[in-house]
Parts: sequence; structure tokens; C-alpha cells
Amino acid sequence: MAIVYTATLVPSKPELIAAWLPLQPWYSEPSGGIELLGAFRFDDPYGEVGIETHLVRGPSGAVYQVPLTYRAGAMPDAGRYLVAELEHSVLGHRWVYDATADPVAVAQLAGAILTGGREAEVFVDGAEAPAEPDIRVRGTGTSARAPQATLVGVQTEGAITRVRTDSVAIDVRRIVDGLGGTGLRLDAVEGLPGGPATLAAVVSV
Repeated sequence: MAIVYTATLVPSKPELIAAWLPLQPWYSEPSGGIELLGAFRFDDPYGEVGIETHLVRGPSGAVYQVPLTYRAGAMPDAGRYLVAELEHSVLGHRWVYDATADPVAVAQLAGAILTGGREAEVFVDGAEAPAEPDIRVRGTGTSARAPQATLVGVQTEGAITRVRTDSVAIDVRRIVDGLGGTGLRLDAVEGLPGGPATLAAVVSV
């Protein structure tokens, strides 16, 4: 379960994504605005790190995956993965990172893929019922429990970011374009205008 707050963010999420995306080597678009299609969250079991993945459409119509984490403090030796710093009117100063380099997010991604997990339920602070998710996701694995997954490396080639842990390697698709493969994957199953699509896939176990 993830708790979100009715709050003012400076910069806003659309603003920070719009500023960060054009700096990425896998983003090649004509000038123009981006459209946020929706987002989903995973849960940090310790409640310290916000884990949220945005799906964004560029001017060309391509759909990009932007996984982010929100932290109360800077991650050591992770400056090159910093997306932005922002002010949250409830939580205060936050550091926003590319989630592919955040060990908490990577562990939750691996767990969702390998156990058939889904997006976290999101409750607006004070609400008794969860909010309806923009994007629904599902892992294809059937393991009863996720293995240890400690992040050991991150490398981007083309539009794929490979995250390596001590137990599994996962390719995260920066450009989302339909379902791919029959192995262990995380798929967006509802909410994307083009239909279901693969977001990430295991490449070794």
C-alpha cells in the first residue's frame, strides 16, 4: 500500500520529467510538449522510498517509460542518476532519482516480475478506499517469494537499461512498444492507449 498526499510540488512532476527526458540518449523527439499517460507505484516495505513509474507520450507518438524514486535524502555516489530536487509542501525537500539505479526500486521490480506481482494500491492520505490506478501492471512469474535482489550494476544501450543484481538481470524498456517475449516480464496490462505492453524482462536468472 502506498500513501500519497494532496500537495504542491515545485517543480511539478510533469515539469521535471519534461526537463529530464530531452537529456537522455534514448529520447529523440522533435520539439514539442509531452503527454503524461499515467503512472503506477510499487511499495517500499519500509515506507522510506516512493517508487513511481510514469508512461509518457512524446510528440512523435512514441511512449517512454520514466521510472522514478523519491527520497528524503541524497543517495550516496548517485549524482549522475539524479533527475531533480523538489519541494513537497507536506514532506519537504525531496531527491528524485532514475529508479533503475535505486536499489529499493530494483528489488521491488524484480519481486513483481518473479512472483506475478501487481502495482501497489494507492491511498490518498486520509482516504478509506484506494484510488483507481491509471496503469495496471502484472508480472508473469509464479515464484512463491522473490529472491534477494541487490543492485550491482546499471548500463544503458540504445533504449534498454540493463539492471544487474546479485540474482537476476533485467532489461528495462525506455521505449514501450507492445508485448515482447514469453519469459519473465512485467507488462502494463491496462491503461495504455496502444494496449498491453512489456515494460521490463528478465534476461538471466
